[in-house]
Amino acid sequence: MSQLTEVAANPYADELAAAKKAVSLAARLCQRVQQGILQSDIQSKADRTPVTVADYGITSIGKSGPEEGITFSLLFSMVAEEGFRRLRKDDAQQILEHITSLVNETIANDDSYNMSLSKEDVLAALDGGKSEGGPSGRHWILDPIDGTKGFIRGDQYAVALGLLDEGKVVLGVLGCPNLPSKSTNKHNGSSSGDQVGSLYFATIGCGAKVQALEGSEPQKITICSVNNPVDASFFESLEHSKRDLTSSIAEKLGVQAPPVRMDSQAKYAALAQGDGAIYLRFSGKGYKERVWDHAAGSIIVTEAGGMVKDASGNDLDFSKGRYLDRDRGIIATNRYLMPMVLKAVQEAIEEEQ
Repeated sequence: MSQLTEVAANPYADELAAAKKAVSLAARLCQRVQQGILQSDIQSKADRTPVTVADYGITSIGKSGPEEGITFSLLFSMVAEEGFRRLRKDDAQQILEHITSLVNETIANDDSYNMSLSKEDVLAALDGGKSEGGPSGRHWILDPIDGTKGFIRGDQYAVALGLLDEGKVVLGVLGCPNLPSKSTNKHNGSSSGDQVGSLYFATIGCGAKVQALEGSEPQKITICSVNNPVDASFFESLEHSKRDLTSSIAEKLGVQAPPVRMDSQAKYAALAQGDGAIYLRFSGKGYKERVWDHAAGSIIVTEAGGMVKDASGNDLDFSKGRYLDRDRGIIATNRYLMPMVLKAVQEAIEEEQ
């Protein structure tokens, strides 16, 4: 397909190319940091979850917007913004230098970039992620490291970038450095014989694809076609999961396989490529789902032929700002299983209450 034909078929082709490039570069930075992670690289967010220098470095890469003509208006968590402000303090100069060095080393290893960032460039980039999103205009939604605890443990994490256009997610890219292309349902990590490190992407109306993180011919991915829940397996979060509730749902459905527990939106990617049939996310009471935890992953699943709903069967609404207007849970599966899963979810929630 020629570039002109591709642009005509996909009105977001330029944005997709820029997003894939930024996420690939960011994922390579993640790999560098994870391989040689030091305790000095780990700080604490205001909510006491860990945050690493890689968060800051990836945000710098994204906000720098190396693709001419494309501006990243990024959404970050409020907690992360407070972390960014810490870097302007005198006692944070060493870590700021470390971040700047990591970013520039990563950029230098990519022949397509001819740029270098100063410490002030990094700070300016980090200060730029203050968009509130909403129903109007375009907004890039970035989670620089989705699944920070998994990143620190050496397990699954993702670099997640989505594009919101007039309140709708129209594009998503997931860089999953530790996710194998197949067989993630065997265990929480890579499996022997599979290439590890994948880039998943989708634009609205154009399907979902995967390619190797280091580059390969993109391959179309499709969600599994299992129509009997007895034959299904399901993913759930390591951190944000009410396991009594998900166990009850699985029991009602007759699911036989044990749950596959993973950090990050890598679960969406694994679901989209058919490694499992259901993803259940039910967090604790009062937890508000953040748009950056679902934007990229949800469009990849839907473009792979799946469905993503809340516990009442409604589509996710990304037009409300930084948070999804949902607190009852999120379900992703194929169109055959969705009615059965919703019924089991609603019965389990009623019993719990």
